[in-house]
Amino acid sequence: MPNTFSGLGVSLSNLYRLSDAKTRSISPENFTGEKGKGGMATEGTGANCARGLGQGWKVSPSIQIAPQEVRVLADIAGPGAIQQIWCVVSNVRWRNLILRIYWDEQVNPTVECPLGDYFASGWNRFTQINSLAVCVNPGRAFNCYWEMPFRSRARVTIENRDPDEPVILYYQINYALTEVPQDAAYFHAQFRRTNPLPFKEDYTILNGVQGKGHYVGTYMAWGVNNAGWWGEGEIKFFMDGDKEFPTICGTGTEDYFCGAYNFDGGVIDPNMTSAYREFSTPYAGLSQVLRPDGTYQSQQRFGMYRWHITDPIRFEENMRVTIQALGWRTEKKERR
Repeated sequence: MPNTFSGLGVSLSNLYRLSDAKTRSISPENFTGEKGKGGMATEGTGANCARGLGQGWKVSPSIQIAPQEVRVLADIAGPGAIQQIWCVVSNVRWRNLILRIYWDEQVNPTVECPLGDYFASGWNRFTQINSLAVCVNPGRAFNCYWEMPFRSRARVTIENRDPDEPVILYYQINYALTEVPQDAAYFHAQFRRTNPLPFKEDYTILNGVQGKGHYVGTYMAWGVNNAGWWGEGEIKFFMDGDKEFPTICGTGTEDYFCGAYNFDGGVIDPNMTSAYREFSTPYAGLSQVLRPDGTYQSQQRFGMYRWHITDPIRFEENMRVTIQALGWRTEKKERR
């Protein structure tokens, strides 16, 4: 009897099931992912370190990307699905590296994002993240576990936008070659940035989405230019023709990211009355807090993520997502 399990959607509850899916992996040790073709390099970034050892001894563990060069990391013939991506870069100028992914024969990428922001790291500084979809581990190792199916082709590229500096990239893309269900959607990700956000304007997280789908997650790198608590704003999901008012409206920024009461975990530093408390969980986190001027002062920077893994936000025709930048301000009163 033929095996009917595609090997996709693997979890602890179905890990015992056998499948006819073919596991493959692309890295600088095997640029095509072909069976029996790994570790064959005789030239590469590790050739000098592997001198005297010969073929098969870590000759090509990484690639060098020249200034303003676009490199193809993977070009895979399907059907199948990317199941995990690992990478690490020689420097931390992650906004200079643009990750793009094209599904099937698309001309325009469905994933287009700076490398750091794609891996929930928008401030060019390492912070550990322990989530189901994205893990960032010492030292500076990016990991993505979003399962991304494709039907005929998957092409992954990276662009080095630095005008002067080359970078060294170590990477591995693990995937399965298998039949893809008819109702499988394509993974999309986009990057937006507004700095500064004009006063009393909502920030647009997502817009222009047409067709049927579901929203699976948000990462935000949020900079604060005023003192006081900044996160009273509501996130709003406008779906399927919503105009002035959304179908889903949250109660506050920290609430959407699964925290509460301005992420205040109590006193950490005895010189402070209160403090933001970083946390990283499978589905949500305040993974990074940068405090150049001190807690509740201006110029703080935050990294937050919320993955809709068990609660995807489904829409039939269109979707727009916004969030308010709303905080508390206090006025000093003169006393005589």
